[in-house]
Amino acid sequence: MSYHKPDDKTLQGLKDIANKLRINSIKATCASNSGHPTSCCSAAELMSVLFFHTMRYKADDPRNACNDRFVMSKGHAAPILYAAWAEAGFVKESELMNLRKLDCELEGHPTPKLEFVDVATGSLGQGLGASCGMAYTGKHFDKASYRVYCLLGDGECSEGAVWEAMAFASYYKLDNLVAILDVNRLGQSEAAPLQHDTDTYRKRCEAFGWNTYVVDGHDVEELCKALWQAQQVKGKPTAIVAKTFKGKGLNGIEDMDNWHGKPIPKDRVDALLEQLQGQIQSPNKVLSPELPQEDAEPVDHSAICLPSPPAYKLGDKVATRKAYGVALAKLGEASQRVVALDGDTKNSTFSEMFKKAHPNRYIECFIAEQNMVSVAIGCATRDRTVAFASTFAAFFSRAYDQIRMAAISQSNVNLAGSHCGVSIGEDGPSQMALEDLAMFRAIPTCTVFYPSDGVSTERAVELCANTKGICFIRTSRPETAVIYPPDEKFKIGHAKVVRQSDSDRVTVIGAGVTLHETLAAADQLASEGVNIRVIDPFTIKPLDGATIVSSARATGGRIITVEDHYKEGGLGEAVLAAVAGEPGIVVQSLSVSRVPQSGKPQELLDLFGISAKSIVTAVKGTFAN
Repeated sequence: MSYHKPDDKTLQGLKDIANKLRINSIKATCASNSGHPTSCCSAAELMSVLFFHTMRYKADDPRNACNDRFVMSKGHAAPILYAAWAEAGFVKESELMNLRKLDCELEGHPTPKLEFVDVATGSLGQGLGASCGMAYTGKHFDKASYRVYCLLGDGECSEGAVWEAMAFASYYKLDNLVAILDVNRLGQSEAAPLQHDTDTYRKRCEAFGWNTYVVDGHDVEELCKALWQAQQVKGKPTAIVAKTFKGKGLNGIEDMDNWHGKPIPKDRVDALLEQLQGQIQSPNKVLSPELPQEDAEPVDHSAICLPSPPAYKLGDKVATRKAYGVALAKLGEASQRVVALDGDTKNSTFSEMFKKAHPNRYIECFIAEQNMVSVAIGCATRDRTVAFASTFAAFFSRAYDQIRMAAISQSNVNLAGSHCGVSIGEDGPSQMALEDLAMFRAIPTCTVFYPSDGVSTERAVELCANTKGICFIRTSRPETAVIYPPDEKFKIGHAKVVRQSDSDRVTVIGAGVTLHETLAAADQLASEGVNIRVIDPFTIKPLDGATIVSSARATGGRIITVEDHYKEGGLGEAVLAAVAGEPGIVVQSLSVSRVPQSGKPQELLDLFGISAKSIVTAVKGTFAN
């Protein structure tokens, strides 16, 4: 196929649309008296050519599975995205004037409250990773022809996450992905480090294995050609390094410092708008996007159930991290939509069991956890997949911003963190997740599972696949006894009372490894004539406050929590919050009190006062007083 240059009328139409987009971005940011008009102006031709020449989509159905995808990674340029969808006829032009208002969904940065937004952006450097997930899904899971376009700012290219995504895309030969770098030279407070050195950007992109073009980002014909060429390239993603000017088309503002995030002053705006209006030659020329190929299957939204109950017998020893792998492989059998990702820890998290059973639905993300989470978020957009990403729970902390943004993105991504707490033993504190419960509890859309045996772990995985929002499963390294029969039913927010009598003196709440320590303590205390009530919370968020309060009432208001986690933000504080305002309930928290060290698991549980021995002492202490 050879390139056909668009006719002069089309080229003029694209130039005109670029100026209309500038005008509407300026008007909207003036109306809200805030926003980033100069960041929009540098991208006007890029947006015009993408939306009205290159991309294939149904303008009246932005979430259609067959549409090309667009991700505005430089989320502060949201007004020009909104202007483009107004030009395409999906957003009312008058609505642009309500930008950033409380009752308007056109927010300061894009969120999926809008049908044409798949992932929230604005925390810079994350759009390309999500785009990688969408492109991988299109190529390998949907096997469809839709393409993915991601617009990045030059400033955000200082983020390491961008280069994690660059490495991922070239490794997986994502030739359906195009990254457009809007190299407008200026950052927020000063120039970006490379300024207009487009040659260095080109070398960096090429070094990361991308097919790369350097273009004048304000020349619509050059952009049409580069984007056409990108469609012909096989086996490589394409980067388009576009040299642009911040505030392009605005006299006295273009390429000047100190205009980032500032609306155009009222005394200058009319003259500038008049100038831009004067450049529009065919105001009534309508350019409509071409329609996509109808080759992405509709999603089957039916519930995903384990094809067989857990195969463990009471008393069997199994690590919950291994039960996670078993459950995930089984779930993959139940639904083609289930996919798994890992960060080169698959033989520790046991996601390798999924890989072995379903190799074509496993994505190895290597040691790049930020990108792994972004890719998983991208895979899960438009419900194309049910994505499970796993690594050591400690290493999710480096992807916390991605997880935070996933909540804003209304993502249904599932994250499994293994190797939690001091119970991992000899590897030492760098590998021990001791902050993860606090981290995930703070995420508004997150359900936090902390299963304590093989059966409850399998059911947690099954529930994750069918639960809206982010799900986190905390799994442990040591093997622990199976305490539930295979047909036990589990529900989110419903705790299990695993030991009780009419003469219980104290309620003790443990989870994971500490539940088993609590059961050992209960046995020892019972042999001495003291009964305690033992609760397995199953989910830490939402927590079953009703069961905890009623158990506390039955045990003289005495609660002890035991957790393999730091005190801050963990199980103890979750229980304290649940009983706040309940008179006569006292909570004592046993937790990891400082940065730990290497040692044998049992030695560390003893050292930090969260073993059976310490629980026995704590129980005796509560009624000795």
